[in-house]
Amino acid sequence: MHESGRNRQPYALALDLTGRRAIVVGAGNVAERKVRGLLEAGALVTVVAPRASAALRELAENGALEVVARAFEPADLDGVSLAFAATDDDAVNAAVVEAARARRVLVNDASDGARGDFSNPLTHRAGPLSFTVSSAGLAPSFAIRLRDELRTHFGERYVRAAETLGRARAYVTTVIAPDLRARGMNALAAREIDELAAMNAKTLEHEIERLVATREPSAALEPLLHAVCATRASALALRQTRTVIARLATAGIASTILAVTTRADRDQDRPLDALGGDNVFVKELELALHERRADYAVHSCKDLPSTLEPGMRIAAIGPREDPRDVFCSERYPSLEALPAGALVGTSSPRRRALVQALRPDLEFALIRGNVDTRLRKLREGSYDAIVLAAAGLNRLGLSATHVQPLDPAQVVPAVAQGALAVEVRKDDDALAERIHAAFADRATELAVAAERAFLRTLRAGCHAPVGAYARFEGARLNIAGAIAALDGSTVVRGSLDDDIRDDAEADAIGVALAQRLLAEGGAALLWDEESARRPLAGKLFILPRTQERPSRIAAALRDAGADVLEARDSEQASRAARRPDALLFPSSGSVGVVVEYLARLRSEGRRPVVAAMGGESSAAASAAGFPPDFVAAEASVAAFVHGVTRHLLSKEESDR
Repeated sequence: MHESGRNRQPYALALDLTGRRAIVVGAGNVAERKVRGLLEAGALVTVVAPRASAALRELAENGALEVVARAFEPADLDGVSLAFAATDDDAVNAAVVEAARARRVLVNDASDGARGDFSNPLTHRAGPLSFTVSSAGLAPSFAIRLRDELRTHFGERYVRAAETLGRARAYVTTVIAPDLRARGMNALAAREIDELAAMNAKTLEHEIERLVATREPSAALEPLLHAVCATRASALALRQTRTVIARLATAGIASTILAVTTRADRDQDRPLDALGGDNVFVKELELALHERRADYAVHSCKDLPSTLEPGMRIAAIGPREDPRDVFCSERYPSLEALPAGALVGTSSPRRRALVQALRPDLEFALIRGNVDTRLRKLREGSYDAIVLAAAGLNRLGLSATHVQPLDPAQVVPAVAQGALAVEVRKDDDALAERIHAAFADRATELAVAAERAFLRTLRAGCHAPVGAYARFEGARLNIAGAIAALDGSTVVRGSLDDDIRDDAEADAIGVALAQRLLAEGGAALLWDEESARRPLAGKLFILPRTQERPSRIAAALRDAGADVLEARDSEQASRAARRPDALLFPSSGSVGVVVEYLARLRSEGRRPVVAAMGGESSAAASAAGFPPDFVAAEASVAAFVHGVTRHLLSKEESDR
């Protein structure tokens, strides 16, 4: 840690000090803490100090350590594995460090972490588990706080869970074939802590045998793959993710969790549709995939927009939980029992509209937060009832005094509600194939494909008052759909069923139902609301790109309803299905990547609206023959998107 060590990442080690000699120079409070830690680790400890504390003298009298009552001498380091300089005299500590280096003994300087070779992090031990915390000397009090928080969270349950896995390891080493051991252990390690803690020996052995039996022992197994899984950090998201991880572990994919807090998780005060579109729970997870901080992401499938970001794909959709919505109340047994004027909490425009269609005499209010937070608000009396997804309650094992599943024919579930989706990068074929083989449920995938095609055809977002629910009845797939006014005053409903064998047929039935409901009055309901909420609906923007990472400009425009073609060269720009409404140049470099396309537009006499972000991009666009109609007043995404939107809408109004 000497010289520039503070600017480097420490290399963490866990040393077995049993029977090894260690010396602590000093006898104050700091030295005593070092001594007690070394004794717990089984080291043979010698304390060197002119005067030892009463506590250290008592330990010496009991034979736990040796005390040498004099000043430090370099020869004290002979035969020592570790040394600690822990006096209140900087010169003495420096002399200990110098003498230790001369003898190639690792040394810790308690007065100056940068001068020693290693730091001595705070440790919380729970049975066989050890958790260490270090702030590299920057904030010792904060390290203490974190250590105490670890102590509070990782207690007896985690000890029992670790002991269960220890027994499992001994069992698989003795009984299970070598090529199946890792899969069984990885699947077990992904289970919930309470489940592991409660397993007895018989249950554990049965579960291990069941897990390894998911693959034929004689089948050729692919090599073990280690992958990083991105997920939201909420309790429900983590529970869902661990379900997926456990399934993948049996197929040889061992996963590490990357927990991500999304914008929607951070902002619990505003409605979801006010936070910026359909993928408020998805953007940050996809960014982790784009930046290769993660290899796959687990989503509640209903959170995914009907059209994924470029470069992304769904690798698998797993078995579906109960897709219905449920009525929850502490006082009233059912939706029908609520008195007129009762207050119902929901964060979903769809739930509000479809419940209000059944009970127009009720009052509705926004409720945000995780499932347990919403149930707590219900218990505290903030609402007479709330409406939640049955899947979330079931996965978390939570409930209210009164829980009533709502008829999916009346309160039509959200598209893909109850299903989990695993998303990967589009070019990661090998990982996608292994995930699909381990996790996919074909019936659910076809049903969800029909529902997502329904949503995509409506050009409605995840938060529009729209529902669709498909399920197999024998070989036939039945899909029901609904489009509602936001106040529930009008609901357009319908259903179709057909023999469905593949994704194309599933898509077709979803498209057909959407087109029927649009023709029967759904278009007026949906797009009257949409025109206010998504002012750029139907407009096409071409956004030349010079970078691979996701574009916040494109995301913001899509949130406002626009179609955005992100082009990295002229060939991609030329693939636009129709004449663009606007060309967007966020940088001077973005003009250069589509020079040939711009020349083609000039030769054809076609000139869409041109917008630039700042003077350099404006000059580059002008030099290419497309002087901007709008230049953002400041170089920010918000100013750029707001200005482009206002300019286009003003132009549209003046052209009428």
